[in-house]
Amino acid sequence: MADTGAHALPALLDAHDPAVYTIHQPQGSADFLLLADHAGQQIPRSLAALGLPQAELDRHIGWDIGIAGTTRALAQRLDAWAIEQTYSRLLIDCNRPLASPTLIPETSDGTVVPGNTALTAAQRQQRIDAIHAPYHARINAELDARRDAARPTLLVMMHSFTPVMNGVQRPWHAGVLYHQDTRFAQPLLRALGAEGDLVVGDNQPYSVTPTSDYAVPVHGEGRGLVHVELEIRQDLIADEAGQQAWAERLARIFSRLHAELLHQ
Repeated sequence: MADTGAHALPALLDAHDPAVYTIHQPQGSADFLLLADHAGQQIPRSLAALGLPQAELDRHIGWDIGIAGTTRALAQRLDAWAIEQTYSRLLIDCNRPLASPTLIPETSDGTVVPGNTALTAAQRQQRIDAIHAPYHARINAELDARRDAARPTLLVMMHSFTPVMNGVQRPWHAGVLYHQDTRFAQPLLRALGAEGDLVVGDNQPYSVTPTSDYAVPVHGEGRGLVHVELEIRQDLIADEAGQQAWAERLARIFSRLHAELLHQ
């Protein structure tokens, strides 16, 4: 067997680094279950901010701005179990398959990430083992428990997107993303459109594929759960007022759609 050198690597996380994830409403009674893969922007102390200034980690490349507060507020309003991932998507992107070229990006929106260049296979595997694997194992454990208890689950992947990407303005206030299963996506598109004050993207500004995304193909389609991926434009949820307003809007819409979604 080849020696990958994994045994020689210093630990990625130490006692001073935060936990990989936080659970909100752990005893939540709602059928809704919320995932926030890009909620955090932490970097392990051992990696010295990946060689980046804090201003870069604060940009949209470092995390989904505003989605942590929005997810927490929505979980509270719905009494829904939610998981918030702590570490920056620049360290490892927890919404990417392990074979994705952007799992550990060497550049992001024009920014070179020094701490991600020329990684060995052992270094890549260490990040998977320390961050990606335990995060998704916790989601799997919760979904298994709900399945075993015959509890219905309506799965929502919570994300946010930058208003400008590669110099191009994005007109959408929110985007509803899906792959092959549209049971949640189509009712949500109609409901958001009926609000009257929103420009809503249908698989915009991104679309979901099994090679570009993890949560929808694995946790949603892989388990046959009614699910959707929701994107909210970051300038709309950059402060607490915006986060609370969107949580209120989504809680109202989700509650109204609840019965319809369960019977699909």
